[in-house]
Amino acid sequence: MNALTQSSELGKVAPFKTDITMRRWSFRRGCVLGLVICMGLMGYALYAQYVQLLNPCPLCIFQRIGVIGAGLGFLFGALLGPSRLGRLGMAMLVTLASLWGIGVAGRHLWIQALPADQVPSCGPGLGYLLDSFPWTQAFRMVLTGSGECAKIETVLGLPMPTWTLAWFVLFLGAGICLARKRV
Repeated sequence: MNALTQSSELGKVAPFKTDITMRRWSFRRGCVLGLVICMGLMGYALYAQYVQLLNPCPLCIFQRIGVIGAGLGFLFGALLGPSRLGRLGMAMLVTLASLWGIGVAGRHLWIQALPADQVPSCGPGLGYLLDSFPWTQAFRMVLTGSGECAKIETVLGLPMPTWTLAWFVLFLGAGICLARKRV
């Protein structure tokens, strides 16, 4: 008889061996992976801007801020490791940045889905808004959107904000899972 049938006869189920890769997957490695993904996303954003000559709209820039924030959270977790401070700091930064990014990317997708006659007119650039208005008013004006935010640029057939929204949801889930991971 094997171990499973012996323990079944006793009314207990024998524990299965855990996969060796799962035991090696640590808090720090998860944070480093999150950081590398954030760096890759920022690398692609800069490639799209400077090589493909796709100028980012204000909402795209706000999404970049979210990616950078999540990356900083993962960096914080990777540097401090699985200590209480490392877990709490990483979880807070990644959660806040991900929720920020989810909100901005969702708003961006909503503006892109508007019928052509309801798209707001193109407004001034983000630099002008921040120089000319208090930051709270500039922030409100950016979230209102402008015509340049309605232009759809696709990557693998999906609009860019769809990809960032998906990554922010994954970052949020990863941050929560890593913060709860037992050492």
